[in-house]
Amino acid sequence: MQIRPFHPSDTEAVVSLWQTCGLTRPWNDPYQDIQRKLAEQPELFLVGEVEGRLMASAMVGTDGHRGWLYYLAVAPEHRRQGHARHLVETAERLLIERGCPKLQLMVRRENTAVTGFYAALGYSEVEAVTLGKRLIADDH
Repeated sequence: MQIRPFHPSDTEAVVSLWQTCGLTRPWNDPYQDIQRKLAEQPELFLVGEVEGRLMASAMVGTDGHRGWLYYLAVAPEHRRQGHARHLVETAERLLIERGCPKLQLMVRRENTAVTGFYAALGYSEVEAVTLGKRLIADDH
């Protein structure tokens, strides 16, 4: 898998990947999420390709204190080949290069299959409650 920064021409392929992987939600417009990321640290929006076909993504960000990982996705036919691990390791390296001391991510409770993947990479559940508040509603 070749990892490179997202290009705007990747938009449809990325949204399709996220939908296939069950990462989209009705209250989050994936197109707006992409536009928001392109406005902040666009070099940390990564995609993976095999034979020129986009098949993976990772949206990474940092505020300097903490890094975050979102939209880690690998197309079902390319899973269990180390691609997700490679994306996470690339995200970690990019954050370390920026001096970011830790990386966090959120996993939906019902997504139990992925927690083992992250545990194998050294991630553990943090004793914290994640709170959220919608500041800007996505148009639907």
